[in-house]
Amino acid sequence: MNEASADTNNDSAPDRTWSPLNPAQRRVFGVLIEKAKTTPDAYPLTLNATTTGCNQKSNRAPQTDYETDDVQETLDSLRQLGAVVEVQGDGRAAKFRHRAYDWLSVDKTEAAVLAELLLRGPQTLGELRSRAARMEAIVDLNALRPIVDALLSKQLMVELSPPGRGQVVTHGLYGEEEMARLQKDAPQSTTTPTRSQTTTNSTSERITSLEAELSTLRDRVEILETRIESWESA
Repeated sequence: MNEASADTNNDSAPDRTWSPLNPAQRRVFGVLIEKAKTTPDAYPLTLNATTTGCNQKSNRAPQTDYETDDVQETLDSLRQLGAVVEVQGDGRAAKFRHRAYDWLSVDKTEAAVLAELLLRGPQTLGELRSRAARMEAIVDLNALRPIVDALLSKQLMVELSPPGRGQVVTHGLYGEEEMARLQKDAPQSTTTPTRSQTTTNSTSERITSLEAELSTLRDRVEILETRIESWESA
């Protein structure tokens, strides 16, 4: 299923078709979803492109230094789960495509939100909105709310702190032990922000927005580099 044909109407949660993923699987899966949206001209991804995407410095937490053998093994495991498929390349290299829409039963905007959580882990709703907006239009927190509600209903998102300003959420694809640790370490309450905290939060959200814009520019550079490499190898 391509980006244009992604189902945008998931009113009810279907039977669960997905399973928890380990850290490497989450990183690779998130990269494939992200690059399908930000660098569509270079998608599906080759093994080398997937490895580069996993190890890039921007929009990743934690940083990784995977080898291609590690990523190949992870791709193979994701294929066995039905989350990824290998497609015929242009005669030179195999390429890989995610199956997030079917495997997770999500629409394209829900997939963008999940990709950010897979690539960065827990974050506030404000951070999540700014970062996911580089892949799909999410104009403000009010627009994010129904997406969050849909993912919560599908158990694909978990609230790590109570609703309110600065609420922290994460994806639901962790294993039981990882999720238990996250929930144990999560803040147990939210507080009404002071004026200085409000100013700090506003500045932080602006920085997050600028980081997302910078990431979009980097993605565009990746497209140009891919095209140049294609021309040079032709």
